[in-house]
Amino acid sequence: MLKNRCMSAAPLTLTGISSMATRLLLTDLAQAWQAHAGQSLRVEAVGGVDAGRRVAAGESFDVVFLAADAIDKLIAAGAVVQGSRVDLVRSPVAVAVREGAAVPDIASEADLKAAVLAARSISCSTGPSGVYLTQLFERWGIAAQIAARLVQAPPGVPVGSLVARGEVELGFQQLSELMHLKGISVVGSLPPGVQFITTFSGALCATSAQAPAVRELLAWMASPATAEAKRRQGMEPA
Repeated sequence: MLKNRCMSAAPLTLTGISSMATRLLLTDLAQAWQAHAGQSLRVEAVGGVDAGRRVAAGESFDVVFLAADAIDKLIAAGAVVQGSRVDLVRSPVAVAVREGAAVPDIASEADLKAAVLAARSISCSTGPSGVYLTQLFERWGIAAQIAARLVQAPPGVPVGSLVARGEVELGFQQLSELMHLKGISVVGSLPPGVQFITTFSGALCATSAQAPAVRELLAWMASPATAEAKRRQGMEPA
């Protein structure tokens, strides 16, 4: 019944924008949505800051996928429809080194701190994980000590790509953004006590003329039918 409603009510392609963290997941889900509902979904993946700015500026999209707090800011700004946010996945932060490099011990908070202090260079993103790590380094009292060694990846540039090229020794980003990159080894997720989980959500953009179809899409994306795809990309259903 869902398939028939979507095909008859909203046959046009849905357009969306997302941060890089959910890029591969949304590629998988767009293909599955096409098979399930007979409707195309085209999502542009960019840096999360850029995605939020473009939606806030009124650029035309049907749906936006970002961290839950970023969605809430867009709702407050009137760029996203109130009450349309649907939480989709919970995504952990992980650590990576260049393939073949020595793998540091990050089993505990103390081990992770020691690994950061020992690294010749460290990188994080401009997204939620990067904000969190900056705060963590400040809480540890080492922010000034490592400032000259800390490299922030430009928006839309995977931290793992800097690690793979040997530009940084230790990289931090969402597991989903690290796990499929060539040239790196994922050491593991942040240890208990300092792990940071980001909830990524989808929501209806105020510029959309296909609100019913977007709501159907988001309900399906939050359903058990998509759980396997989420886990395959290093995330858990929200």
